[in-house]
Amino acid sequence: MMNLVNSATEVIKSVRVYDALDMVIIAAMIFALLMWFKTRASRFVFIGILLLGGVYLVARFFQLYMTIIVLQGFFGILLFVLVVIFQEDLRGFFERLAMLGNLRTETRPLSELEKAAGIIAQTAANLAKKRVGALIVIAGNDPLERHINGGTPVKGLISEQLLESIFDPHSPGHDGAVIVKENQIRMFGCHLPLSVNIDQYKDIGLRHTAALGLTERSDALCVVVSEERGTISLAQGESLTVISGASALNEVLEKFYIAHTPMPRSRPVVRWLRENTKEKIIAVGLACILWVAFGYQRDIVRRDFIVPIDYKNIPQGWQINEPQKTEAKVIIQGPEQAFNLLNEKSLRLLLDLAPIADKKRDFVLSKDMINAPSNLSVEEISPAKIRISASRLVPAKLTIHAATRNRLPDDLVLHRITWSPVSVSAMIDPRLKPEEIKLETEPVDLQNISSNVTTIMKIMPAEGVSFPDGQAPLVHVTIRLKKK
Repeated sequence: MMNLVNSATEVIKSVRVYDALDMVIIAAMIFALLMWFKTRASRFVFIGILLLGGVYLVARFFQLYMTIIVLQGFFGILLFVLVVIFQEDLRGFFERLAMLGNLRTETRPLSELEKAAGIIAQTAANLAKKRVGALIVIAGNDPLERHINGGTPVKGLISEQLLESIFDPHSPGHDGAVIVKENQIRMFGCHLPLSVNIDQYKDIGLRHTAALGLTERSDALCVVVSEERGTISLAQGESLTVISGASALNEVLEKFYIAHTPMPRSRPVVRWLRENTKEKIIAVGLACILWVAFGYQRDIVRRDFIVPIDYKNIPQGWQINEPQKTEAKVIIQGPEQAFNLLNEKSLRLLLDLAPIADKKRDFVLSKDMINAPSNLSVEEISPAKIRISASRLVPAKLTIHAATRNRLPDDLVLHRITWSPVSVSAMIDPRLKPEEIKLETEPVDLQNISSNVTTIMKIMPAEGVSFPDGQAPLVHVTIRLKKK
Protein backbone atom coordinates (compact mmCIF):
# COMPACT_ATOMS: atom_id res chain seq x y z
CA MET A 1 0.00 0.00 0.00
CA MET A 2 2.83 2.36 0.91
CA ASN A 3 4.52 1.66 -2.43
CA LEU A 4 1.31 2.53 -4.27
CA VAL A 5 1.03 5.83 -2.37
CA ASN A 6 4.67 6.63 -3.09
CA SER A 7 4.20 5.87 -6.80
CA ALA A 8 1.11 8.09 -6.96
CA THR A 9 2.99 10.88 -5.17
CA GLU A 10 5.86 10.56 -7.62
CA VAL A 11 3.49 10.78 -10.57
CA ILE A 12 1.75 13.88 -9.16
CA LYS A 13 5.08 15.60 -8.46
CA SER A 14 6.23 14.99 -12.03
CA VAL A 15 3.24 16.83 -13.56
CA ARG A 16 4.35 20.08 -15.17
CA VAL A 17 2.34 22.99 -16.53
CA TYR A 18 2.66 21.57 -20.06
CA ASP A 19 1.41 18.17 -18.87
CA ALA A 20 -1.60 19.81 -17.19
CA LEU A 21 -2.39 21.70 -20.40
CA ASP A 22 -2.02 18.44 -22.34
CA MET A 23 -4.56 16.73 -20.06
CA VAL A 24 -6.98 19.67 -20.24
CA ILE A 25 -7.00 19.57 -24.05
CA ILE A 26 -7.53 15.80 -24.12
CA ALA A 27 -10.27 16.06 -21.47
CA ALA A 28 -12.06 18.73 -23.53
CA MET A 29 -11.91 16.52 -26.63
CA ILE A 30 -13.21 13.50 -24.71
CA PHE A 31 -16.00 15.60 -23.16
CA ALA A 32 -17.04 16.87 -26.61
CA LEU A 33 -17.16 13.30 -27.93
CA LEU A 34 -19.14 12.09 -24.93
CA MET A 35 -21.70 14.88 -25.32
CA TRP A 36 -22.01 14.28 -29.03
CA PHE A 37 -22.42 10.49 -28.84
CA LYS A 38 -24.66 10.75 -25.79
CA THR A 39 -27.78 10.91 -27.95
CA ARG A 40 -26.58 8.97 -30.98
CA ALA A 41 -27.43 5.40 -31.95
CA SER A 42 -23.78 4.65 -32.67
CA ARG A 43 -22.87 5.45 -29.07
CA PHE A 44 -22.95 1.72 -28.29
CA VAL A 45 -20.25 1.09 -30.88
CA PHE A 46 -18.30 3.98 -29.35
CA ILE A 47 -18.64 2.41 -25.89
CA GLY A 48 -17.38 -0.91 -27.28
CA ILE A 49 -14.30 0.81 -28.71
CA LEU A 50 -13.69 2.51 -25.36
CA LEU A 51 -13.82 -0.88 -23.63
CA LEU A 52 -11.23 -2.23 -26.07
CA GLY A 53 -9.11 0.84 -25.35
CA GLY A 54 -9.36 0.04 -21.64
CA VAL A 55 -8.22 -3.52 -22.28
CA TYR A 56 -5.26 -2.13 -24.25
CA LEU A 57 -4.26 0.16 -21.36
CA VAL A 58 -4.42 -2.74 -18.91
CA ALA A 59 -2.34 -4.88 -21.27
CA ARG A 60 0.31 -2.15 -21.45
CA PHE A 61 0.38 -1.80 -17.68
CA PHE A 62 0.87 -5.53 -17.08
CA GLN A 63 3.10 -6.00 -20.18
CA LEU A 64 0.76 -8.52 -21.85
CA TYR A 65 2.73 -8.57 -25.08
CA MET A 66 0.43 -10.86 -27.09
CA THR A 67 -2.63 -8.78 -26.27
CA ILE A 68 -0.77 -5.56 -27.07
CA ILE A 69 0.32 -6.85 -30.49
CA VAL A 70 -3.20 -8.05 -31.40
CA LEU A 71 -4.88 -4.82 -30.29
CA GLN A 72 -2.26 -2.66 -32.03
CA GLY A 73 -3.06 -4.48 -35.28
CA PHE A 74 -6.76 -3.92 -34.65
CA PHE A 75 -6.33 -0.21 -33.92
CA GLY A 76 -4.23 0.06 -37.08
CA ILE A 77 -7.33 -0.51 -39.24
CA LEU A 78 -9.79 1.02 -36.76
CA LEU A 79 -9.56 4.48 -38.31
CA PHE A 80 -11.05 3.26 -41.59
CA VAL A 81 -13.75 1.35 -39.69
CA LEU A 82 -14.63 4.46 -37.69
CA VAL A 83 -15.08 6.53 -40.84
CA VAL A 84 -17.64 4.00 -42.10
CA ILE A 85 -19.47 3.47 -38.80
CA PHE A 86 -19.52 7.09 -37.64
CA GLN A 87 -19.84 8.72 -41.07
CA GLU A 88 -22.88 10.84 -40.22
CA ASP A 89 -21.81 11.44 -36.62
CA LEU A 90 -18.32 12.59 -37.59
CA ARG A 91 -19.68 14.92 -40.24
CA GLY A 92 -22.09 16.43 -37.76
CA PHE A 93 -19.34 16.67 -35.13
CA PHE A 94 -17.06 18.65 -37.44
CA GLU A 95 -19.98 20.85 -38.47
CA ARG A 96 -20.48 21.63 -34.79
CA LEU A 97 -16.81 22.55 -34.46
CA ALA A 98 -17.11 24.87 -37.46
CA MET A 99 -20.19 26.48 -35.91
CA LEU A 100 -18.29 27.36 -32.71
CA GLY A 101 -16.71 30.33 -34.45
CA ASN A 102 -20.05 31.50 -35.86
CA LEU A 103 -21.13 33.40 -32.79
CA ARG A 104 -24.45 35.20 -33.15
CA THR A 105 -24.25 38.88 -32.39
CA GLU A 106 -27.98 39.16 -31.69
CA THR A 107 -30.75 36.77 -30.69
CA ARG A 108 -34.52 37.03 -30.77
CA PRO A 109 -36.13 38.12 -27.51
CA LEU A 110 -37.52 35.16 -25.60
CA SER A 111 -41.02 36.64 -25.79
CA GLU A 112 -40.95 36.41 -29.61
CA LEU A 113 -39.77 32.79 -29.45
CA GLU A 114 -42.47 31.92 -26.90
CA LYS A 115 -45.01 33.46 -29.26
CA ALA A 116 -43.62 31.34 -32.13
CA ALA A 117 -43.90 28.21 -29.96
CA GLY A 118 -47.54 29.04 -29.21
CA ILE A 119 -48.31 29.59 -32.92
CA ILE A 120 -46.75 26.24 -33.91
CA ALA A 121 -48.57 24.38 -31.11
CA GLN A 122 -51.95 25.94 -31.91
CA THR A 123 -51.54 25.40 -35.67
CA ALA A 124 -50.63 21.74 -35.12
CA ALA A 125 -53.73 21.29 -32.94
CA ASN A 126 -55.97 22.94 -35.57
CA LEU A 127 -54.54 20.77 -38.36
CA ALA A 128 -54.96 17.64 -36.24
CA LYS A 129 -58.65 18.42 -35.71
CA LYS A 130 -59.12 18.85 -39.48
CA ARG A 131 -57.10 15.66 -40.18
CA VAL A 132 -54.63 17.64 -42.33
CA GLY A 133 -51.12 16.19 -42.44
CA ALA A 134 -48.15 18.44 -41.61
CA LEU A 135 -44.42 18.25 -40.91
CA ILE A 136 -42.83 21.24 -39.15
CA VAL A 137 -39.06 21.30 -38.51
CA ILE A 138 -37.77 23.64 -35.80
CA ALA A 139 -34.04 24.09 -36.44
CA GLY A 140 -31.55 23.98 -33.58
CA ASN A 141 -27.84 24.82 -33.81
CA ASP A 142 -26.83 22.26 -36.43
CA PRO A 143 -26.91 23.28 -40.11
CA LEU A 144 -29.63 21.44 -42.02
CA GLU A 145 -28.76 22.28 -45.63
CA ARG A 146 -27.02 18.99 -46.49
CA HIS A 147 -29.96 16.94 -45.13
CA ILE A 148 -32.66 18.75 -47.12
CA ASN A 149 -33.63 18.25 -50.76
CA GLY A 150 -35.80 20.62 -52.76
CA GLY A 151 -37.92 23.24 -51.06
CA THR A 152 -38.78 26.88 -51.72
CA PRO A 153 -37.21 29.74 -49.72
CA VAL A 154 -39.74 32.05 -48.12
CA LYS A 155 -38.29 33.79 -45.00
CA GLY A 156 -41.65 34.88 -43.68
CA LEU A 157 -42.67 35.71 -40.12
CA ILE A 158 -44.44 32.68 -38.65
CA SER A 159 -48.21 32.82 -38.29
CA GLU A 160 -51.12 30.37 -38.08
CA GLN A 161 -52.55 31.56 -41.39
CA LEU A 162 -49.26 31.09 -43.23
CA LEU A 163 -48.68 27.61 -41.82
CA GLU A 164 -52.23 26.46 -42.54
CA SER A 165 -52.07 27.80 -46.11
CA ILE A 166 -48.79 25.91 -46.72
CA PHE A 167 -50.28 22.60 -45.50
CA ASP A 168 -53.60 23.10 -47.28
CA PRO A 169 -54.20 19.92 -49.36
CA HIS A 170 -54.59 22.09 -52.47
CA SER A 171 -51.20 23.75 -51.93
CA PRO A 172 -48.40 22.36 -54.16
CA GLY A 173 -45.96 22.10 -51.23
CA HIS A 174 -48.28 20.56 -48.62
CA ASP A 175 -46.58 17.14 -48.74
CA GLY A 176 -43.16 18.56 -47.87
CA ALA A 177 -41.71 19.88 -44.64
CA VAL A 178 -41.61 23.44 -43.37
CA ILE A 179 -38.30 24.67 -41.91
CA VAL A 180 -38.68 27.12 -39.01
CA LYS A 181 -35.68 29.03 -37.62
CA GLU A 182 -36.43 31.04 -34.48
CA ASN A 183 -39.68 32.89 -35.38
CA GLN A 184 -39.34 32.72 -39.17
CA ILE A 185 -40.40 30.20 -41.81
CA ARG A 186 -37.28 29.75 -43.94
CA MET A 187 -38.42 27.10 -46.46
CA PHE A 188 -41.41 24.92 -47.32
CA GLY A 189 -41.98 21.88 -49.53
CA CYS A 190 -38.71 20.30 -48.37
CA HIS A 191 -37.87 16.58 -48.54
CA LEU A 192 -36.07 15.06 -45.56
CA PRO A 193 -33.91 11.91 -45.24
CA LEU A 194 -35.78 8.79 -44.12
CA SER A 195 -34.93 6.87 -40.97
CA VAL A 196 -33.93 3.21 -41.15
CA ASN A 197 -34.48 2.61 -37.42
CA ILE A 198 -38.27 2.30 -37.40
CA ASP A 199 -38.64 -1.33 -36.26
CA GLN A 200 -39.83 -0.23 -32.80
CA TYR A 201 -42.67 1.83 -34.30
CA LYS A 202 -45.73 0.27 -35.95
CA ASP A 203 -47.64 1.67 -38.87
CA ILE A 204 -45.94 5.06 -39.04
CA GLY A 205 -46.27 7.11 -42.19
CA LEU A 206 -43.75 8.76 -44.46
CA ARG A 207 -43.87 12.06 -42.54
CA HIS A 208 -42.99 10.32 -39.27
CA THR A 209 -40.17 8.39 -40.94
CA ALA A 210 -38.76 11.60 -42.44
CA ALA A 211 -39.03 13.43 -39.11
CA LEU A 212 -37.06 10.65 -37.38
CA GLY A 213 -34.50 10.62 -40.21
CA LEU A 214 -33.73 14.32 -39.77
CA THR A 215 -33.63 14.32 -35.96
CA GLU A 216 -31.27 11.32 -35.97
CA ARG A 217 -28.84 13.39 -38.03
CA SER A 218 -29.18 16.79 -36.30
CA ASP A 219 -30.40 18.53 -33.15
CA ALA A 220 -33.59 19.75 -34.85
CA LEU A 221 -37.06 19.06 -33.45
CA CYS A 222 -39.91 17.90 -35.73
CA VAL A 223 -43.64 18.24 -35.17
CA VAL A 224 -45.71 15.73 -37.19
CA VAL A 225 -49.48 15.86 -37.67
CA SER A 226 -51.04 12.60 -38.87
CA GLU A 227 -53.89 12.97 -41.32
CA GLU A 228 -55.00 9.33 -40.76
CA ARG A 229 -55.18 9.46 -36.94
CA GLY A 230 -55.47 13.17 -36.29
CA THR A 231 -52.64 12.98 -33.72
CA ILE A 232 -49.61 15.15 -33.03
CA SER A 233 -46.21 13.46 -32.71
CA LEU A 234 -42.87 14.87 -31.71
CA ALA A 235 -39.56 13.60 -33.11
CA GLN A 236 -36.37 14.50 -31.27
CA GLY A 237 -33.08 12.63 -31.31
CA GLU A 238 -33.98 9.00 -31.95
CA SER A 239 -37.41 8.98 -30.34
CA LEU A 240 -40.90 9.59 -31.64
CA THR A 241 -43.63 10.35 -29.06
CA VAL A 242 -47.29 11.29 -29.30
CA ILE A 243 -48.22 14.66 -27.75
CA SER A 244 -51.56 14.96 -25.94
CA GLY A 245 -52.46 18.45 -27.12
CA ALA A 246 -51.49 22.04 -27.87
CA SER A 247 -50.53 22.94 -24.28
CA ALA A 248 -48.13 19.99 -23.92
CA LEU A 249 -46.59 20.72 -27.31
CA ASN A 250 -46.24 24.42 -26.45
CA GLU A 251 -44.35 23.51 -23.25
CA VAL A 252 -41.90 21.27 -25.17
CA LEU A 253 -41.32 23.90 -27.84
CA GLU A 254 -40.63 26.62 -25.25
CA LYS A 255 -38.03 24.41 -23.55
CA PHE A 256 -36.45 23.70 -26.94
CA TYR A 257 -36.22 27.40 -27.78
CA ILE A 258 -34.74 28.23 -24.36
CA ALA A 259 -32.14 25.45 -24.71
CA HIS A 260 -31.06 26.59 -28.18
CA THR A 261 -31.28 30.32 -27.49
CA PRO A 262 -29.35 30.69 -24.21
CA MET A 263 -30.08 33.81 -22.28
CA PRO A 264 -27.27 35.77 -20.55
CA ARG A 265 -26.74 34.62 -16.99
CA SER A 266 -25.04 36.46 -14.16
CA ARG A 267 -22.74 33.52 -13.36
CA PRO A 268 -22.18 31.54 -16.59
CA VAL A 269 -19.05 29.77 -15.30
CA VAL A 270 -20.87 28.34 -12.27
CA ARG A 271 -23.79 27.28 -14.47
CA TRP A 272 -21.41 25.55 -16.90
CA LEU A 273 -19.70 23.68 -14.06
CA ARG A 274 -23.03 22.40 -12.78
CA GLU A 275 -24.14 21.05 -16.14
CA ASN A 276 -23.16 17.55 -17.37
CA THR A 277 -21.07 16.91 -14.24
CA LYS A 278 -20.87 13.16 -14.82
CA GLU A 279 -19.50 13.58 -18.34
CA LYS A 280 -16.92 16.12 -17.14
CA ILE A 281 -15.69 13.75 -14.41
CA ILE A 282 -15.42 10.88 -16.91
CA ALA A 283 -13.52 13.08 -19.40
CA VAL A 284 -11.04 14.30 -16.78
CA GLY A 285 -10.56 10.76 -15.43
CA LEU A 286 -9.92 9.31 -18.90
CA ALA A 287 -7.50 12.14 -19.73
CA CYS A 288 -5.53 11.46 -16.55
CA ILE A 289 -5.44 7.71 -17.24
CA LEU A 290 -4.25 8.31 -20.80
CA TRP A 291 -1.52 10.65 -19.57
CA VAL A 292 -0.30 8.12 -17.00
CA ALA A 293 -0.34 5.37 -19.64
CA PHE A 294 1.26 7.30 -22.51
CA GLY A 295 2.60 10.63 -21.22
CA TYR A 296 4.17 9.85 -17.88
CA GLN A 297 7.73 8.62 -18.19
CA ARG A 298 9.55 6.85 -15.37
CA ASP A 299 12.89 6.46 -17.17
CA ILE A 300 15.10 9.40 -18.14
CA VAL A 301 17.56 8.80 -20.99
CA ARG A 302 20.51 10.76 -22.36
CA ARG A 303 21.38 11.02 -26.04
CA ASP A 304 24.17 12.63 -28.04
CA PHE A 305 23.50 14.82 -31.10
CA ILE A 306 25.77 16.57 -33.57
CA VAL A 307 24.15 19.98 -33.94
CA PRO A 308 25.01 22.55 -36.64
CA ILE A 309 26.04 26.02 -35.48
CA ASP A 310 24.15 28.92 -37.03
CA TYR A 311 25.87 32.30 -36.78
CA LYS A 312 23.38 35.15 -36.59
CA ASN A 313 23.41 38.95 -36.30
CA ILE A 314 26.79 39.35 -37.99
CA PRO A 315 27.31 43.15 -37.97
CA GLN A 316 27.14 44.82 -41.35
CA GLY A 317 30.59 45.43 -42.75
CA TRP A 318 32.14 42.53 -40.85
CA GLN A 319 33.04 38.98 -41.84
CA ILE A 320 33.91 35.78 -40.01
CA ASN A 321 37.37 34.61 -40.95
CA GLU A 322 37.91 30.99 -41.90
CA PRO A 323 38.18 28.42 -40.54
CA GLN A 324 35.10 28.54 -38.31
CA LYS A 325 33.44 25.86 -36.21
CA THR A 326 30.33 24.48 -37.94
CA GLU A 327 29.14 21.76 -35.52
CA ALA A 328 28.95 21.02 -31.80
CA LYS A 329 28.26 17.86 -29.83
CA VAL A 330 25.23 18.23 -27.54
CA ILE A 331 24.04 15.84 -24.82
CA ILE A 332 20.27 16.07 -24.24
CA GLN A 333 18.34 14.42 -21.40
CA GLY A 334 14.64 13.66 -21.06
CA PRO A 335 11.85 11.05 -21.28
CA GLU A 336 11.97 8.40 -23.99
CA GLN A 337 8.70 9.55 -25.57
CA ALA A 338 9.95 13.12 -25.77
CA PHE A 339 12.79 11.87 -27.99
CA ASN A 340 10.27 10.00 -30.15
CA LEU A 341 8.57 13.34 -30.91
CA LEU A 342 11.85 15.19 -31.46
CA ASN A 343 12.82 16.16 -35.00
CA GLU A 344 16.60 15.82 -34.85
CA LYS A 345 17.08 17.91 -38.00
CA SER A 346 15.43 20.90 -36.32
CA LEU A 347 18.10 21.17 -33.61
CA ARG A 348 20.33 24.22 -34.00
CA LEU A 349 22.89 26.07 -31.92
CA LEU A 350 22.24 29.76 -32.48
CA LEU A 351 25.32 31.92 -31.80
CA ASP A 352 24.73 35.67 -31.64
CA LEU A 353 27.70 37.55 -33.15
CA ALA A 354 26.36 41.06 -32.51
CA PRO A 355 29.14 41.83 -29.96
CA ILE A 356 31.96 40.67 -32.28
CA ALA A 357 35.17 42.78 -32.31
CA ASP A 358 38.09 43.23 -34.71
CA LYS A 359 40.10 40.50 -33.01
CA LYS A 360 39.79 36.94 -31.85
CA ARG A 361 37.12 36.45 -29.27
CA ASP A 362 36.00 33.43 -27.22
CA PHE A 363 32.26 32.70 -27.10
CA VAL A 364 30.94 30.45 -24.31
CA LEU A 365 28.29 28.04 -25.64
CA SER A 366 25.38 28.03 -23.20
CA LYS A 367 22.33 25.74 -22.98
CA ASP A 368 19.90 28.50 -23.96
CA MET A 369 21.53 28.64 -27.41
CA ILE A 370 20.04 25.22 -28.26
CA ASN A 371 16.45 25.26 -29.55
CA ALA A 372 15.53 22.04 -27.71
CA PRO A 373 11.85 21.35 -26.76
CA SER A 374 10.73 22.28 -23.25
CA ASN A 375 10.34 18.63 -22.18
CA LEU A 376 14.03 17.97 -22.92
CA SER A 377 17.01 19.53 -21.18
CA VAL A 378 20.49 20.24 -22.53
CA GLU A 379 23.08 18.70 -20.21
CA GLU A 380 26.38 19.35 -21.97
CA ILE A 381 27.83 21.10 -25.03
CA SER A 382 31.20 20.20 -26.51
CA PRO A 383 33.24 22.25 -27.09
CA ALA A 384 32.23 24.49 -24.19
CA LYS A 385 33.53 27.57 -26.02
CA ILE A 386 34.74 28.48 -29.49
CA ARG A 387 37.08 31.17 -30.73
CA ILE A 388 35.80 33.44 -33.50
CA SER A 389 38.08 35.64 -35.57
CA ALA A 390 36.43 38.50 -37.41
CA SER A 391 37.63 41.41 -39.47
CA ARG A 392 36.06 44.63 -40.66
CA LEU A 393 35.51 44.83 -44.43
CA VAL A 394 36.89 47.79 -46.34
CA PRO A 395 35.25 49.61 -49.28
CA ALA A 396 36.64 49.02 -52.77
CA LYS A 397 35.80 49.63 -56.41
CA LEU A 398 35.83 46.34 -58.32
CA THR A 399 35.92 45.81 -62.08
CA ILE A 400 33.28 43.54 -63.62
CA HIS A 401 33.94 41.09 -66.46
CA ALA A 402 31.21 39.61 -68.66
CA ALA A 403 31.63 35.85 -68.90
CA THR A 404 30.50 33.65 -71.82
CA ARG A 405 30.25 29.95 -72.54
CA ASN A 406 29.89 27.68 -75.59
CA ARG A 407 30.34 28.91 -79.17
CA LEU A 408 28.26 30.94 -81.59
CA PRO A 409 26.63 29.22 -84.57
CA ASP A 410 29.10 28.64 -87.46
CA ASP A 411 27.69 31.43 -89.65
CA LEU A 412 28.13 34.12 -86.95
CA VAL A 413 31.07 35.81 -85.28
CA LEU A 414 31.20 37.98 -82.17
CA HIS A 415 31.56 41.59 -83.23
CA ARG A 416 31.51 43.22 -79.81
CA ILE A 417 30.42 42.54 -76.23
CA THR A 418 29.76 45.40 -73.78
CA TRP A 419 28.25 45.60 -70.31
CA SER A 420 27.02 48.18 -67.87
CA PRO A 421 28.09 48.95 -65.23
CA VAL A 422 31.74 48.06 -65.79
CA SER A 423 32.60 48.44 -62.09
CA VAL A 424 30.77 48.26 -58.79
CA SER A 425 31.24 49.39 -55.19
CA ALA A 426 31.76 46.54 -52.73
CA MET A 427 33.13 45.64 -49.30
CA ILE A 428 36.14 43.33 -49.34
CA ASP A 429 38.39 41.47 -46.96
CA PRO A 430 41.24 43.81 -45.95
CA ARG A 431 43.73 41.05 -46.76
CA LEU A 432 42.68 41.15 -50.44
CA LYS A 433 43.81 43.59 -53.15
CA PRO A 434 41.03 45.03 -55.37
CA GLU A 435 43.05 44.50 -58.59
CA GLU A 436 43.41 40.79 -57.79
CA ILE A 437 39.69 40.15 -57.38
CA LYS A 438 37.99 38.73 -60.45
CA LEU A 439 34.32 39.70 -60.41
CA GLU A 440 32.37 38.00 -63.21
CA THR A 441 28.78 37.86 -64.37
CA GLU A 442 26.87 34.69 -64.90
CA PRO A 443 28.07 33.24 -68.23
CA VAL A 444 26.08 34.19 -71.33
CA ASP A 445 25.33 31.10 -73.43
CA LEU A 446 26.46 32.06 -76.96
CA GLN A 447 25.06 28.87 -78.48
CA ASN A 448 21.49 30.15 -78.06
CA ILE A 449 22.14 33.61 -79.61
CA SER A 450 21.30 34.21 -83.27
CA SER A 451 21.02 38.03 -83.34
CA ASN A 452 22.04 41.15 -81.45
CA VAL A 453 20.71 40.96 -77.90
CA THR A 454 20.89 42.68 -74.50
CA THR A 455 20.39 40.51 -71.44
CA ILE A 456 20.45 41.07 -67.68
CA MET A 457 22.87 38.90 -65.74
CA LYS A 458 23.74 38.49 -62.06
CA ILE A 459 27.22 38.89 -60.61
CA MET A 460 28.68 35.59 -59.41
CA PRO A 461 29.63 35.41 -55.69
CA ALA A 462 33.29 35.94 -54.92
CA GLU A 463 35.08 34.94 -51.73
CA GLY A 464 35.76 37.86 -49.39
CA VAL A 465 33.40 40.19 -51.29
CA SER A 466 30.06 41.54 -50.11
CA PHE A 467 27.83 44.41 -51.16
CA PRO A 468 26.58 47.30 -49.00
CA ASP A 469 22.89 46.40 -49.30
CA GLY A 470 23.56 42.68 -49.19
CA GLN A 471 22.62 42.13 -52.84
CA ALA A 472 24.80 42.37 -55.92
CA PRO A 473 23.68 44.79 -58.66
CA LEU A 474 22.49 43.46 -62.01
CA VAL A 475 24.59 43.87 -65.13
CA HIS A 476 23.23 44.62 -68.64
CA VAL A 477 25.27 42.62 -71.16
CA THR A 478 24.98 43.53 -74.87
CA ILE A 479 26.05 41.04 -77.53
CA ARG A 480 26.56 42.31 -81.12
CA LEU A 481 27.08 39.83 -83.94
CA LYS A 482 27.97 39.82 -87.62
CA LYS A 483 27.85 37.20 -90.30
CA LYS A 484 31.01 35.57 -91.66
